[in-house]
Amino acid sequence: MSNVLAKLEPQGLWKHFEELTRIPRCSKHEPAVAQYVIGVARRLKLEHRQDKAGNIVIRKPAAKGRSKAPGTVLQGHLDMVCEKNEGTKHNFAMDPIRIRRDGDRITADGTTLGADNGIGVAAALAVMESAAIAHGPLEFLFTVDEETGLTGAFDLAGDMLTGRRMLNMDSEEEGAVYIGCAGGLTSTASKKVSRVAPGEGKKAYRLKVTGLKGGHSGLEIHLPRGNAIKLLARLLWTFAAGYEMEVAVLQGGSKHNAIPREATAVFYLDPKRLPALKKDMKQMTQVLRSEMGSADPGVEILVESVPQSPGQVINPFDLRAVVNFLYCAPQGVLAMSPDIPGLVQSSTNVAVLDTRNDVVVVTMSHRSAVESSKRDIGNMVASYCEAHHFAMEQGSGYPGWQPNVKSPLLAEAKKVHQKLFGAEPAVKAIHAGLECGIIGEKFPGMDTISFGPTITGAHSPDEAVSITSVANFWKFLVGLLETA
Repeated sequence: MSNVLAKLEPQGLWKHFEELTRIPRCSKHEPAVAQYVIGVARRLKLEHRQDKAGNIVIRKPAAKGRSKAPGTVLQGHLDMVCEKNEGTKHNFAMDPIRIRRDGDRITADGTTLGADNGIGVAAALAVMESAAIAHGPLEFLFTVDEETGLTGAFDLAGDMLTGRRMLNMDSEEEGAVYIGCAGGLTSTASKKVSRVAPGEGKKAYRLKVTGLKGGHSGLEIHLPRGNAIKLLARLLWTFAAGYEMEVAVLQGGSKHNAIPREATAVFYLDPKRLPALKKDMKQMTQVLRSEMGSADPGVEILVESVPQSPGQVINPFDLRAVVNFLYCAPQGVLAMSPDIPGLVQSSTNVAVLDTRNDVVVVTMSHRSAVESSKRDIGNMVASYCEAHHFAMEQGSGYPGWQPNVKSPLLAEAKKVHQKLFGAEPAVKAIHAGLECGIIGEKFPGMDTISFGPTITGAHSPDEAVSITSVANFWKFLVGLLETA
């Protein structure tokens, strides 16, 4: 092992994690890491299988005297998010991750570390190798392409697993056990608009909502942050008619799973009215900052010149219909969990706004841990689109993982945690997608919990994992396996 990770405990886990940092494993590029995992299985002479999607299952018999224990699945994903800082020279397809130690933290040098979910995968491999753990029958499930759409879990062959207890090791908070996650559904609304020539003498400008924090549309939807698309609609509804603004292009957001940080409208205006409009937008900046306070203090409304003419504009009648649709579109938290305090159960987010020639397209994402509620939100949005004369397409989405506070595996986890650390773990759920819901739907009756060490800054070059928490995560994992 390198000097960075030398002497860290548990050594077996850190050994495999270091090997993983040397292997290319960006999402959709997992063949090399898959071969590494299969190589470990072959060396240990363990049964393994890989399905058409690339997911791998490895089976390890029970330790002596534990053959009658229930079968347990250890699950993690092979891929990682590959991001680097501007100016960092790194080729994720070839270069190893340069790891660093900063006190109790392991980080990378200007790139993502891959602790998400490299620590979970390394832990599974260490369990696979260990002859000292008194475990029951084990199956190790390694999925692919989790980070860009959960496609490995979606395409997992339905006969890959026999166990009905699963330890997902893809959480990022030591001392917490997760028992639920949200399912998701995406709606795409569209409206064909007619176009006319802009008024004579008018010039092109851009109205821009910027400076917002944005954030993950599941994990941060409950925070009082601004949605740039909704704010743009508010501005257009309030000022477009009075200033005779003729809008050519509407755009905002970029990802279906993010609260949009910026949104713009390219429009034509009589240049004589520009000073008054800028004055009103300056005042609106102060109004919005006052409304949102410290939750989103950087919001700003700008009016900029556009060097090139955008061409024809949306006719006023169609523009009003689009603005009304955006202004009234449901946004934010719809329901809180009745079982887990502080957990968002259902939400919706206006995520992306785009103008494609003569069609305005709006992408909305919906989440709920309860499948019937998720479908209800989809139906509500379909009704809303119909009432506003927008066409709508809806995907099948992905299932949630409804919290089960009476889970036998959870009860066992509480006892083990109490015994090892003197306190029960925090029991939580997450308002975002995890593989647990998809796998649970494929294998009915699967009793699942999710846990992991403390990882901060995941999906960014600031990613770091706590050394101390990894040791405690391992202790908890072994305790669960030996208690089952």
